[in-house]
Amino acid sequence: MTANDPQKNVPNALPAGYRFNEFEIKEVIGGGGFGIVYRAWDHLLERTIAIKEYLPMSLASRGEDLSITLRGERYQRLFNAGLNSFIQEARLLARFNHPGLLHVLRFWEENGTAYMGTLFYSGMTLKEWQQGAPETIDEAWIRQLLPPLFGAIDTIHQAGYLHRDISLDNIQIQDNQLPVLLDFGSARKEIGNLSDETEIMLKPGYAPIEQYSEEGDSDQGPWTDIYALGAVLHTLITGNPPPVSVVRCIEDHYQPLSSLCPEGYSLPLLRAIDQALQMDPQQRPQSIEELAALIDLPVSEMGELVTSVAIPLEEPPQLPDPEPVALAVNPGAGTTEPVMAPRIAKRLSRPLLLLSTLAVAAVAALVWGLNRGDKTEPEHSAAAGSGVTPPAAQATATSAPAMATVYLKLNSGESLLLNGSVMDVKPNNSGYASLNLAAGDYHLEVHTAKGVHTQQLKIDRAGTWLINPGR
Repeated sequence: MTANDPQKNVPNALPAGYRFNEFEIKEVIGGGGFGIVYRAWDHLLERTIAIKEYLPMSLASRGEDLSITLRGERYQRLFNAGLNSFIQEARLLARFNHPGLLHVLRFWEENGTAYMGTLFYSGMTLKEWQQGAPETIDEAWIRQLLPPLFGAIDTIHQAGYLHRDISLDNIQIQDNQLPVLLDFGSARKEIGNLSDETEIMLKPGYAPIEQYSEEGDSDQGPWTDIYALGAVLHTLITGNPPPVSVVRCIEDHYQPLSSLCPEGYSLPLLRAIDQALQMDPQQRPQSIEELAALIDLPVSEMGELVTSVAIPLEEPPQLPDPEPVALAVNPGAGTTEPVMAPRIAKRLSRPLLLLSTLAVAAVAALVWGLNRGDKTEPEHSAAAGSGVTPPAAQATATSAPAMATVYLKLNSGESLLLNGSVMDVKPNNSGYASLNLAAGDYHLEVHTAKGVHTQQLKIDRAGTWLINPGR
């Protein structure tokens, strides 16, 4: 969640100081028709997090005891359906551990509704960025944005899911310029489906025609999110989204960007956007890989962001996926089957051969902030909170207290020497080995089939580090 300007006047918000066990509400940082987002302090782990509360304003309000009460019995079915969808979205997001996707720490039910705790992300949405600093948006800026965003979206697709809500206000640009794709808005869409107000729940200009169809699920696939992504790029370049797709079915006034040729943008980028915005789903790129190729942004170039320097970071790269927390679903909601069950589209996107390189690129650009050494609560956190506690050390260089956790890329069969001593470490599922190191100077050697790669490392402050020796 985000650290935007606080929206203090959100109705029905929990008061500052309210506690969920170790979590204490500090302030409201966002709110809308379907929920409220708070900045909170985790007293147990001493860090700032965000908490999102499910609260559809049109269906329910907060009582004097701070619990949620329906505005009428006739809203029970809609409220329960949205609640179930909110819970299933939390479970889904908890399965992913990608730096470009919203990281869910836990979720729970209380006060007659549900909550999800997430990392606290700094920065602003793409919509706010465009409104506040449009002069900074050019092709170079867009090309820097796309690789980690592509990686996040493709991670969802490869797992068999769709986002179906990609827009400028659902992409967060952190202070380090790296994007985070925010929540799916599942509860909002589920309530819209059941209340026959689907068209109200969709975002005009961003939703392709198949999302308006009553039987559109069978026609949706990666190309559905690619249309929305094309609309995002169209809006960044022109200042306006493309015409609404249902209107385009009647009379299409879309003007191809490749014909308008806005100054400062290359034809490959403009043509790729035009193709992503084709009305016929079969005419769009069928996978993120195809879209990247059209923009002349090969996967090989996406990996060049990884350098052989040590970069301090707050969030460890690609740790093993957390196990979803067991949670009793409200029995009044009917079925307990996930609303967002994995879908097998009619046209499956081709696997990205170097998807891991994409993820590494996103992580390497992300990992730049230092963990602060103090243990006091910040008044206004400007950095993302740590997502998980680093795993136990696989190796400790000295008997002195560990000061930093170091992650380095290590392939199977490769060996690591630290100050001349062989370390018994193995890479995790994401291809990273970890070391807990005390303060001091270190010489690392990674022995591979192609040679020896070295790295000098000086640990002089607390933090978590990502390195890639000599590669």
